[in-house]
Amino acid sequence: MSSNIKIKSTEILSDNFFPLKNVTYEFQKQDGSVEEIHREVYHSRNGATVLLYNPTTNKVVLIKQFRLPAYLNQHPTGVLWETCAGLLEENEDPKDSVIREIEEETGYKVEHADKVFELYSTAGSVTELLHFFVAEYSNDQRIGKGGGLEEENEEIEVVELPFEEALRKIETGEIKDAKTVILLQYAKLNLFNEEKVFDLL
Repeated sequence: MSSNIKIKSTEILSDNFFPLKNVTYEFQKQDGSVEEIHREVYHSRNGATVLLYNPTTNKVVLIKQFRLPAYLNQHPTGVLWETCAGLLEENEDPKDSVIREIEEETGYKVEHADKVFELYSTAGSVTELLHFFVAEYSNDQRIGKGGGLEEENEEIEVVELPFEEALRKIETGEIKDAKTVILLQYAKLNLFNEEKVFDLL
């Protein structure tokens, strides 16, 4: 732990899905002075997200689902285009998590996923660390319709689309989800044949 940070107190404000806490801490600045700061922190579990891609057909699989926070912040429908994602169960390996989420949300059964990096999703207020993966898929790996879990109130639409079309949706503002933009940009740089993709743009 950092020597210039001292946690003084933690107050639980809400403990529903995950705890929302008011944390009081002392922060020693570079000039040596100490300031007491209060911050509200949402203690989410860590998560994992994955881009399903087919390098043979140059297609990707995304999902669409309603997100209340987006709707409350001026999104006209609240329905976002996203990469498959979910929260890690206790002590769950992130790779196991994305393979499970792929089957639950998209209906594809894959055996392997490659981790590319991990990022804090919203470091100003949420503790979540998000693990990013990519995974190849083929049409014969689809064993179900996907759609998510009914007991988790998930209603997910699965969409397979050309990679270049997904990139255009970033430019047009149809794709506004950060994790999805990050993985599509990673794919643009690392996974797809650039000449073939850009000839189609």
